[in-house]
Amino acid sequence: MEPIIKVDNVSMCFNLSTEKHESLKEYFLALVQGRLHYDEFYALKNVSLDIMPGDFYGLVGLNGSGKSTLLKTIAGVYKPTTGKVTVNGTIAPLIELGAGFDMDLTARENIYLNGTVLGYSPKYIDEKFDEIVDFSELCNFLDVPLKNYSSGMVARIAFAIATITKPDILIADEILSVGDFLFQQKCEQRMHELMSGGTTVILVSHSIDQVERMCNKVAWLSHGDLKMNGDTATVCAAYKQAQREG
Repeated sequence: MEPIIKVDNVSMCFNLSTEKHESLKEYFLALVQGRLHYDEFYALKNVSLDIMPGDFYGLVGLNGSGKSTLLKTIAGVYKPTTGKVTVNGTIAPLIELGAGFDMDLTARENIYLNGTVLGYSPKYIDEKFDEIVDFSELCNFLDVPLKNYSSGMVARIAFAIATITKPDILIADEILSVGDFLFQQKCEQRMHELMSGGTTVILVSHSIDQVERMCNKVAWLSHGDLKMNGDTATVCAAYKQAQREG
């Protein structure tokens, strides 16, 4: 069986300015005069892994380990500096809370806006509108601007829209951490339903218990390096041991 996602020797380098410029004019003067200096920062370093169809794949690691950068290279947000990512299927990304939304528009308007961004037609959104609202449990707040929503309420809308179809791949970056416990359970159930229909799920979570409960494979990232990947029990045990010793 071919991997649905193949990450082949991927590195991601960002140039960080070593100088502070007080204005855009100062920045462009420095650029023109060749006085801009950068430090190279590698968020990912030669990472390789295969994710198979139907995997529930977890990514663990401390803040700054490269988890979100890896997700963004898989989703096509970033192009790797070196290496290659091959994706064989459609992706529904839940990477940054609020991405694809206009916070000045109402929830009703944002359902159509975000659905269009994800490639759904207005007619299809019409058909699925009640299902989205029912899942998000926000029918009393549909005509309220999203800027007045809590982060948990935004997460409800985002998750409901992204999972109204069965994508080949669902990417969820800490999306469950902002919801209440009952909604987290509801999201977990929806993800398992998607998996039973063949969807591959990639989950980033700081809750190691959640990863152990939900994932069958785990990759552990540290400072951009892939420390370990494999079955959940083995990788999570090693990760927890390192945290205790660290």
